[in-house]
Formats: sequence, structure tokens, C-alpha cells
Amino acid sequence: MRLRVDPVRAQVYEHGWQSWSPTTTYGVTATAHRPLTPAMYGRPGRPAPREGFQGEGLLAVDPGTGEPVHVYAARDGRAEVPSIRAAYGDGVLTVDADGDVEQALHPGTIERALGTWADGYARRTGAGAVRAAPAVWCSWYHYFGAVTTDDILENLDAVEERDLPVDVIQIDDGWQAGIGDWLSFSGPFAGLPRLAGRIRSAGRRAGIWVAPFLAAANSDLARAHPGRLGGDAGHNWGQALFALDVVRAEDHLREVFTALRAWGFDYFKLDFLYAGAMGGLDAYRHGLTVIREAVGPDAYLVGCGAPILPSVGLVDAMRVSPDVSPVYEPEDGDLSRASQRAATVTTIARAWQHGRFWVNDPDCLIARPQVERREDWAAVVERYGGLRASSDRIADLDAWGLETTRRLLSSAPDPVPFGTP
Repeated sequence: MRLRVDPVRAQVYEHGWQSWSPTTTYGVTATAHRPLTPAMYGRPGRPAPREGFQGEGLLAVDPGTGEPVHVYAARDGRAEVPSIRAAYGDGVLTVDADGDVEQALHPGTIERALGTWADGYARRTGAGAVRAAPAVWCSWYHYFGAVTTDDILENLDAVEERDLPVDVIQIDDGWQAGIGDWLSFSGPFAGLPRLAGRIRSAGRRAGIWVAPFLAAANSDLARAHPGRLGGDAGHNWGQALFALDVVRAEDHLREVFTALRAWGFDYFKLDFLYAGAMGGLDAYRHGLTVIREAVGPDAYLVGCGAPILPSVGLVDAMRVSPDVSPVYEPEDGDLSRASQRAATVTTIARAWQHGRFWVNDPDCLIARPQVERREDWAAVVERYGGLRASSDRIADLDAWGLETTRRLLSSAPDPVPFGTP
């Protein structure tokens, strides 16, 4: 496909594979951002070109000539997500794909065109009604993996004392004995079911972080059941990671999530979901279906690190960006790495998904005084955050941070599409 474009005014929207993959609009002569660690932040097995663009299942072009926006997209991203490449030369953009792609013309801006396309895609794929998100306090961005039961209880009490409008207290990474060993606990969380009960007795919902499709090399799961493991899923927590073979590990998934639900958890942040798709999209979607069956229709599922188009219809909310960070600039300039700039760029570029596919999660509000440019990040969360989650130690908030946290948690938008220019 060859499209004549204005080299000065034409723009290309490149959509990344998963939550953390850089996504934004570029001038037609630019080269898109590339993750420095593609196995974890890009699309495994589909390396992007050094120059030009590669959208995973979705790429849009405003020719800059007054013509409508051209949207090139997967017909059904549940079954196949083609990589769509575009390269510019001598006033012409050449677009090709490695799978079945539909092309449509939409008037207006790229953002409006993507919203129009998404309305149709959601109908075709049976995305269903979008459920409003609860307001959340999350342990991650203050305590990270060093969180303890006492930390959770301190903030549970602080939420009550300061009358913050928090529905869910979510325990993030650090509670489990190992990545993959979700039915045994780290020392600080030996009484995890009792802690969930404390949260519930305080009138809040209990939430928990899980990376369901991963097993770390030193986990009991990897040692005892190597037949449940699939391929290499990257490196984190100081060790190699393996993807679960979702089909062979189905009983494991049911057991884990049935237990978590029985312990009182009904809000689940499902992280590193890209690993589940390494065995194919059918296996990935089956794995999420198994989790939903185990926790029930009333539980709230938040995807993260997740392939975007294959997840439509399977989660209630979706992280639409890389991780935020107390610092503004990303490590090594990599816009897939944790930083406010990376989270901002991709959150804005995926605003059109909110209310159509799910509730958009831009990542947590962090508003303590030590956070660089905290006012700017709060403004992004306020404008583009469908899911609102605070992730500060409440006692560390100054007057501005506390007021901003209270205001944003109490003013989450309805799960209808954001207005677009």
C-alpha cells in the first residue's frame, strides 16, 4: 500500500504491542522509540525496523494533505495481531503487514479516527459494557518489594483517619514466597488471609498483585513442575523468568485464584501478562478466562504488561502505559522504562481506549514532596485516569499531596469515552 503524504505535516500513529510498549504519534520522517529490552517491553519475535514504524495490530496515518486519516488495523486481534510497518521515502509512505489487515478512512484528527475505529472493533469483538473502577490505595510506589503487613495496616488506618475515599487496599509485589509460588507467603505476610480479613472488616475491599503467567527460575513451581513452563520471558527479580504453558498449567491457575478469592480478595492487578501470549493468543485468552472463572464475575481485573488488542473483553481495566516513577526522565532515554515522561506519552496516546475497551489505568498517582514534577503527573492522572490509585505512604503527604490525592480519588470519570480533539 502506497500513500502520498506531505513530508512536513503528515503524521503516523504507532501502537505498541503491550502496556509498556511505547505508543505515540510521530512526524512521518521520524523514527519511533524502540525498547532497549524488547523481550520484555516490545513484541517477542517481531523486531521493529531501525527506521520507520511498526504498529502491532494498529497503525494510523494522517497524510497531511487534507485527506481523511487512514487506519490500518487487525480485523480481529483476538486471533491474530499482524505487525504493520510503514516507511517513508520521496513523498510516499509505504505500508505493509505480515497478516490480514483492514484499511478504513476516517475524517478528523488521528485521535478521532482511532476512537471511531475502536467503537466498531469493540462491537465486533463483543467487548461488553465497561465497569467503573473503584478508588485504590496501592503499596508499590513507596514500599516496592520491601512492603510488610505493618505497612499495609498503617496505611489502612491512615486512609480511615484522613477520611480518604479509598475503596480498595491493594497489596503489591512482595507478599509472595516467589514468582510463581502464589500459595505460599514471604515472611512479612505469613498471615495474608487474616490481613485480607482486616481490610474487609475496615469496610474496604482487599486487592492483590499477581503475575499469573510467570515462574521465576528459583521458584518451587519451576523446580517441581518444569513441564508447566514455556519459553524465556525475560529477566527480573535478579533471575531468569519463564512463561507458563497456560494449557498445561490450567489447574495451577485455577487453584491459585480460587484460593485468593476464598481468602477475601476481589480486586486483582494481573501483571506481566505478556508472558501468557508467548504460547499463542488462544492460550493467552484461555488463561484469562480461567482466572475470571475462578474469581467470579463480580471481581475486578486490571491488566498490566498485557498485549492490548488480544485482551479486549477480558479485563475490566488496563494499564495503558509504562510504569510511572518518582523521576521524570526514563533510564537511558528508553520510553518503555519507568518514568513520568514515558507514562505520560503512552497514556495520552491511548486515551481513546477508555470507555470503549475498558477503564484506562495510567498508573498510580504519586504526590509526595519527593516526586519530581508531581503537579504535572497529577494533571495527567486527572485528565486521562479512569482508574485512580494512590501509591504514597499516606503519612508522607504534605497538604498539597493530601488534598490532591483526596480530590482525584473522589472524582474518577465515568467509564465512557474521553472527549478527543
